[in-house]
Amino acid sequence: MKHIEELITDGGEVTLGALAPFDCVASAADGSNALAMLVRRDGETLPALLKRLDRAIAAHYDDGRITDEVNAADD
Repeated sequence: MKHIEELITDGGEVTLGALAPFDCVASAADGSNALAMLVRRDGETLPALLKRLDRAIAAHYDDGRITDEVNAADD
């Protein structure tokens, strides 16, 4: 999970926990900018969620893409 490690080393943060109405969300931010917000899928293990978060951070580093499953659920 090198991208999570890189983000934290550069002063960013990763957060895991409940965020209503979701039982579990994993988010990554650098300062005040959200890079990714992922909703844990039914049956998804915590390591699998963190691997998806690592890939979402990589996508942001590669092309600036922000992955937002939290707000996309409202669409």
